Amino acid sequence: MDVSQIRQEYTKRKLSKISVKKNAFEQFDLWLEEAITSSCHEPTAMIVSTVSPQNTPASRVVLLKGVDDGSFVFYTNYSSRKGTHLSGNASIAALFFWPELERQVNIEGRVEKCTTQQSDAYFNSRPWKSRIGAIVSPQSKIIASRTVIKKAFVLEAAKHLGETVPRPEHWGGYRLVPERIEFWQGRPSRLHDRILYTRAGDAWNIDRLAP
Repeated sequence: MDVSQIRQEYTKRKLSKISVKKNAFEQFDLWLEEAITSSCHEPTAMIVSTVSPQNTPASRVVLLKGVDDGSFVFYTNYSSRKGTHLSGNASIAALFFWPELERQVNIEGRVEKCTTQQSDAYFNSRPWKSRIGAIVSPQSKIIASRTVIKKAFVLEAAKHLGETVPRPEHWGGYRLVPERIEFWQGRPSRLHDRILYTRAGDAWNIDRLAP
């Protein structure tokens, strides 16, 4: 298969400085709502990229769990690879891709940990089995086999039958506070629309980028 000949012509929509919201979060809310109502596959999935202590990048997919107080919220194991990276370097990038709408949103900024109360509230809203999984998984660490995790899950589940599962200290939320948000709309002939928001105090500068 010659992958160099695989391409898609983008023709569905357009984007201009005149039409976008003045606030980047309002524009994101508009696009996210459209992604959800248009039945995009996994509309809240975002690729999160971090930097290791050796200055090497790493990416993975996580789920957006909130947009509030000027930030994008996601949850994870603080002892995971991404958590270890973020503890040493709070810089982060996130990417949403909605191919059904021929759209991307690129976000760059820094993370802060969510409050204990916010992490507790979300953890307690998760399915019971997911809470058990968060306790027993040494996320990103090498394990001998899947059986190891399955046994740990069964043993931990037995401890909490009929009980509330407490959030482990190594698990919680991050708030991604952006400095730069780019909205990308696919256009014909690869002349894509790219509208860039950069933070300017409490407001946003808005510029068009070359495709």
